[in-house]
Amino acid sequence: MTFPRRDKHRGENTGDPFSAKMTNLKTYTDAKTFLENTRSALESSEAANSLMLGVCGQLARHPERGKTTPCLKTVEDENGLVLAGMMTPPHNLVVYGHQGDLDGAARILVEGLDGEKWQVPGVLGPSTIANKVAKSWAEIAEQEYRLKGRQKVYELRKVISPMPKHGKLRKAEEADIELVAQWWYGFHKDIFGEADRDKADEAARYRIEAGDIHLWEEGRPVSMAMKTRPTSKGISISAVYTPPGQRHKGYATACVGELSRTLLDEGWEFCALFADVTNAPANRAYTRIGYKPICDYDEYRFLGEG
Repeated sequence: MTFPRRDKHRGENTGDPFSAKMTNLKTYTDAKTFLENTRSALESSEAANSLMLGVCGQLARHPERGKTTPCLKTVEDENGLVLAGMMTPPHNLVVYGHQGDLDGAARILVEGLDGEKWQVPGVLGPSTIANKVAKSWAEIAEQEYRLKGRQKVYELRKVISPMPKHGKLRKAEEADIELVAQWWYGFHKDIFGEADRDKADEAARYRIEAGDIHLWEEGRPVSMAMKTRPTSKGISISAVYTPPGQRHKGYATACVGELSRTLLDEGWEFCALFADVTNAPANRAYTRIGYKPICDYDEYRFLGEG
């Protein structure tokens, strides 16, 4: 998509008090350096920032796996980090706001992205800062936006639900690749409205080899969940999926609950996960397991990107 442009210089120090105070837009060429400069602030709310921390951690550990050049930027003032932005195209820009003039920082970040002609499909982050960045994008890049979804970030430090009386959790194996690929495809279709079967096949094989995919069995596999995005003290759970014919039987709750228990037993201090606020059954299930809401995330899409 070609974005409309306005012919003017952006991000320069114009001599006004704000520009003089906050002119430090930094661009990073690698996730390791980005994390070195942001980790302290992000880890002040580690579970809430598990998405940015986890994705950047993966990029830092395995830069060769990145299929596109990531966009990594920060805005700082004399007190340090104000705003951080991370994007792995074609995914949304993920943002984090720390302290200081967040409205001004959002504008500076967007001016940098727009000036470098980054194709930004949308923005995702804690509600307040995501809204500020979306508004700045609409003003500077002259592209309208809409709220696509709202999510809650949950944190768990102790499983409070009892162990299920029936069924068991196990790691997916090579023999499960076809099934996991089908469920991966179904998960993305449910969440994003579209999915790619070739990418599902690739993800299933890679994630099973890494030991990330776990299945809940009651005679046969009936639900799936994945561990992902480890941070310093915690790890996330994602790709929670139960095929339509097996839903509303408690299988996903059992799968997430026992995977969470396993991860805490392995030494992680907490587990984190995202849940759509409109999915009331899932939110109730996570609460019953012991997950507590700690942060609201909003996703905005820029019109023309779906």
